[in-house]
Amino acid sequence: MNASVRPAQAAAQLPGHEPLLSVVIPVRDEAANIGPLIAEVHAALSHVAHELVVVDDGSTDATPEVLARAAAEGRLRWRRHRSGCGQSAALITGVQAARGLFVATLDGDGQNDPADIPRLLARAMAGGTEPALIAGYRQRRRDSAAKRAASRVANAVRSRLLGDDTPDSGCGLKVFRRAAFLELPRFDHMHRFLPALMLRAGGRVESVPVNHRPRQHGRSKYGTLDRLWVGLFDLAGVYWLQRRNRRPVVEIPEQPEA
Repeated sequence: MNASVRPAQAAAQLPGHEPLLSVVIPVRDEAANIGPLIAEVHAALSHVAHELVVVDDGSTDATPEVLARAAAEGRLRWRRHRSGCGQSAALITGVQAARGLFVATLDGDGQNDPADIPRLLARAMAGGTEPALIAGYRQRRRDSAAKRAASRVANAVRSRLLGDDTPDSGCGLKVFRRAAFLELPRFDHMHRFLPALMLRAGGRVESVPVNHRPRQHGRSKYGTLDRLWVGLFDLAGVYWLQRRNRRPVVEIPEQPEA
């Protein structure tokens, strides 16, 4: 399939008038960033049948007001958690609300570039009906030195133990089939282990270089040490899931005529 996705071709693959792609963005306290990001998503996907689903994970700033205005203008659909439940919970809420055949995820801070989504979508569609996860790979990260160092260590340990063959599991930009995601085990912080979970389910994982941008407003809502300690427990849990997994090879014998 070509790298560009034509809306007429995409729409022909779907029943009714459902969008080909749902862009799901979990946000918390990103009032200054989410407005420009919404505009960028629609500009980047102007030739793709798409929808935008934003999940506000218990924001205490003006994020709900920004989303309410955008929804009134028909630019998105949104959901809100009464209190913060974490990025994975917001992601799950968004995918459940999505109507597209494929889902693209973005972080709400604006550091992921929506212009990369069509390339990842094309790679996901190239596999036909095969379950696949196309993960962004931030080759030139625009984060602090401490954050980059912690990410390198986490990626190396995770890749060694889980064998997910993914250089940047923490990148928020990913594309996958909605149905495949909904079949995965769900738990807090699962978003950091999507490549390993997709491989466990028999799917394909591919990493694609993507742009990464500096944060323009605010600061990250997740501390490096918090992620490190929680990540160690999660890593052990996913390792256990992998070792307990058995995927049978199913054969269909000849059946007598009814």
